[in-house]
This record gives sequence, C-alpha cells and structure tokens, in this order.
Amino acid sequence: FVLVYRSCMFEWFPSSYTWSNFSVLGLGVWAVAQRDSIDAVLMFLISLVLTILTDIIQIAIYYPIFDVKFTGQIRDTFHFCAGMSILSLLLKPMSCFFVYQMYRERGGEYNVNFAGFPSMTRNRDSYQSIDPQDTSPAAAHQYAPAEEGKAGPRVY
Repeated sequence: FVLVYRSCMFEWFPSSYTWSNFSVLGLGVWAVAQRDSIDAVLMFLISLVLTILTDIIQIAIYYPIFDVKFTGQIRDTFHFCAGMSILSLLLKPMSCFFVYQMYRERGGEYNVNFAGFPSMTRNRDSYQSIDPQDTSPAAAHQYAPAEEGKAGPRVY
C-alpha cells in the first residue's frame, strides 16, 4: 500500500496506474478476508500478474518523458515516486509466489511447472489411508442382514 501510494504522490502516471494498483489492493484485502474463497485468491493472483505487465509498459513509456521535463526539487520528487513504483514492480513477482501458495493451500488445482525450476508439488506417499483395506467378502457384507446360524452386525 505504501509503495503504491508513494508512487502516486507525483502525478506522472495516468490514472489507469492508480486505479489498477488500488483495485489490486482491494482484491488482496478481499482474498485475505474470505478465507474459504478460492475465487478471491485466483482473481487477486491474475490481477497481480496483469498489473506487472501494465506497470512495465507504463514505466517504460512515461519515465523518459517526465525525466527530461522537470528540474530541481520537482525532479527529485519525481525520481522518488519513480523509485517507489519500480520497487513496487520488483516486489510483485514475490507477492505472486506467495499468493499462488495461498491459492494451493485453499485447494486450488492449477499446477505450474517451469523447466529447470524445482516443482512445488506435494508428496503424498507418506500419508496413511483411513479407508479400510480389507476387501474380503465377509468384510464387504458385515452390515448385511444376518442369515440363520450366523452372527449379525457388530454393535459398537
């Protein structure tokens, strides 16, 4: 929040930068507040990725224009605001990684594997099954009605 606010102190970006980044912050609050919603986290993740792309484009377009336009103390303020927006842009991929982990913890099913990078899959080999493994005919019909001369179902 602070980085986006500081980058918008000086009006050098169009209003789309401000609206997109504060909308992403609003989606982030929604994703954190609704702990059972996978959709909120997925929307937050997608919007973070989109703002990374739009921030790169907007910084590449508007920084050179405004860098030569100002002098003195106004230029220092501009450089501070540009630095905050660049720092915000550099931290967004790390935020995407943590939001993706939150998405996986809440039951998301998208697997992203990049060649050469370690995968973030869960190893379920050490889990112990709670289902009964006995598949004998007697075990399959243990709750069936008792025939003559045989015991009925077990009472717990």
